[in-house]
Amino acid sequence: MASIKLILRTNKIDQSGHSPLYIRLIKDRKTKFVAVGVKLKESEWDDEKQRVKKNHPNSARMNASIAQKVADAEAQVADLERKVKSVSANKLKEAIKGKDIPNFFEYSYKRCENIKGSVSISTYRNYILYLKKFEDWVGTRNLHFDEITVSLLKDFLGYMGNTLKNGNTTQRYSIMILAIMFKEAIKDDIIPEYMYPFSKLSLKKDPTKRMFLSKDQLEALAKLELKDKAELARDLFTFAIYAGGLRFSDVVELQYKHFNTEENRIKKTIRKTKKEHQFKIGNTALGILNKYLNPKANKEDFIFPLVLDKKRFIEDEEFRQNFIDSSNHSINFQLNKLGDKLELPFSLSFHLSRHSFATTALNNGMRIEHVSKLMGHSDIRTTQIYAKILNEELDKAVDQYID
Repeated sequence: MASIKLILRTNKIDQSGHSPLYIRLIKDRKTKFVAVGVKLKESEWDDEKQRVKKNHPNSARMNASIAQKVADAEAQVADLERKVKSVSANKLKEAIKGKDIPNFFEYSYKRCENIKGSVSISTYRNYILYLKKFEDWVGTRNLHFDEITVSLLKDFLGYMGNTLKNGNTTQRYSIMILAIMFKEAIKDDIIPEYMYPFSKLSLKKDPTKRMFLSKDQLEALAKLELKDKAELARDLFTFAIYAGGLRFSDVVELQYKHFNTEENRIKKTIRKTKKEHQFKIGNTALGILNKYLNPKANKEDFIFPLVLDKKRFIEDEEFRQNFIDSSNHSINFQLNKLGDKLELPFSLSFHLSRHSFATTALNNGMRIEHVSKLMGHSDIRTTQIYAKILNEELDKAVDQYID
């Protein structure tokens, strides 16, 4: 006759001080454990009464759920022992557990490898990075989907906020990656939909604040006497502003074949959206481009002097992403120093070129749908954020200068 008891496995305590609760099954001196899907602090569990203590905020609900699971387990064991005389402990565990729940990390890391070729290198790396972050916190890869509960996720959020000092955006993204893996597992029919715990979480958002350079600040930046790396950083940044807010990766990848000298028009596939984008550039962007154009270059050469190993950059996607990341870091380092020279009230980075283009274009009267198209926004509501910023700036000006 098999025996069943609830056991809080304190030998598997996580970094937040919680241990998983298991149904312990003993049959013929062999022990098996089945996860209940609950994690508790040792002070919240009454082993003698086999109950969650009242000091836990959801003790009543959890006790009812746990009691039902134990009752179901006992029924499964009794039923199987009636049918099979010499049933093993392993078979009893399978009967209690039902369909085997897969290991979360095994599935998720394998999933990342399967989609590696269909997503960008940076996306793949982010998936791995945030999965590893969760794994480090849990302290083990031996974690099944049904063990990732709302309670566990709340503890993880608490750890990110209190210990790692992560902001709301980082916490949100960390949870989103885990949620993506659950959704993929549900699509693959690996786990049932009811096992998805994220809909019960409330994730905070940081208020959106887009910084940009004003007309006066752009003029001050243009007047700085610079050379070498600092000059190149300013040129790339300014070019991006006056070339429709091109992202850094697209500026780096700009080849002679992308630029029509007769029409002063850029035509290239945008790295992020994978869509072909074409637009005419104005005199400021053209003036910067002319500084770097080489009449002896061929159409496959890159316009800006960043890429040295052209063949490897074109053929090796991982090398290309690594190069773009390191170059972006280097350019941002130079821009940050320029921002300090200008005494800007914020840190200057390349991405601010997109914000500066949008606000400059709207301020100069460009129609919002044209700004949206140039920036490659799929939803005009994203562009409308910049219009709102300008309205707020106007309100501040009225408050300051008009009484």
